Amino acid sequence: MWCAHLNSEADIRILIHAVGRMKAGPERDLADRFLDRLHKSGPAVGIEFAGVTECAESRAQTPAERKREEGRKLSELAGTGAIFLLDERGKNISSRALAETIARYRDEGVKQVTFAIGGPDGHDSETRAAAEIAISFGAQTWPHQLMRIMLAEQLYRSATILAGHPYHRD
Repeated sequence: MWCAHLNSEADIRILIHAVGRMKAGPERDLADRFLDRLHKSGPAVGIEFAGVTECAESRAQTPAERKREEGRKLSELAGTGAIFLLDERGKNISSRALAETIARYRDEGVKQVTFAIGGPDGHDSETRAAAEIAISFGAQTWPHQLMRIMLAEQLYRSATILAGHPYHRD
């Protein structure tokens, strides 16, 4: 069982970068509910939720150009922090493994992790190569609105796992 993080300051910032905009409605409300919970519970375990950035889908002519342009925006945003891609070809990991990965990066002194939700064409090979890890939420392709909800819930769940809170049951 994990214990609450003893440092009162957040050691790692979690940022979500999404290609595509989330319109007002029930999907946004649900994602915001989990992100608000993360914002409130994260500091106790050394996690600061830094927010969501959205960028419009590229209007480039080809899928390769669109992915490359969207990847450049992500790279600029992430800076020197770690990038965790959400990608159907990524590794399918458990909720506990995600929490442990976040904790490991926090404990190793990584200051920011950007979780990246790609556009309809996915991520380019350069972006995948630059990422620390690619995570899959299954072999299916999900709309970005649902991915954002599922990611928000999993990040909140990670904070509860690290805090030893009973929200997550093995």
